[in-house]
Order: sequence, then C-alpha cells, then structure tokens
Amino acid sequence: MPKQCQLLGTHASTGNTVSHSHRKTRRTFSPNLQSKRYWIPSQGRWIKLTLSAKGIRTVDRIGIEAALARIERRASHGR
Repeated sequence: MPKQCQLLGTHASTGNTVSHSHRKTRRTFSPNLQSKRYWIPSQGRWIKLTLSAKGIRTVDRIGIEAALARIERRASHGR
C-alpha cells in the first residue's frame, strides 16, 4: 500500500533541503500518516484506516459513514 492518506489522498511531496550556505539537496516531505481503527455501527465491525492528521479531523467532522463513502468514491475513480 502506498504511503498515502486513504481519505484525502495526501502523499509525499518533494522539495529542497537548504543549508546555511544555501546549498540545495533534494528531499521528500512525508505526510503525517497514522493508522487508526474506527467502529462502524451499521456493519457491526471495526475498520482500520491509514489517514493523515487532517484526514482524522475530517472523519471526526463528517462521521465515519460519510468518510467511507468518500473513500469508496475515490477508489472507484481509480485515484
């Protein structure tokens, strides 16, 4: 599985590390990914998701059912 948020699609981006002398070397910026379990009352089971910190806040705001609908929509579009 790629290092990417299942809900938002947040993935690693690239940029430069800039030293004191302004030398630039390439680096990656990794997202703050967390593995979290959610209880789905309608299905009566737990589900484990890999989410960014912003993704966890989004689930808290919209609810797990709506978040799963968005994840399914993302998966069906092949993104």
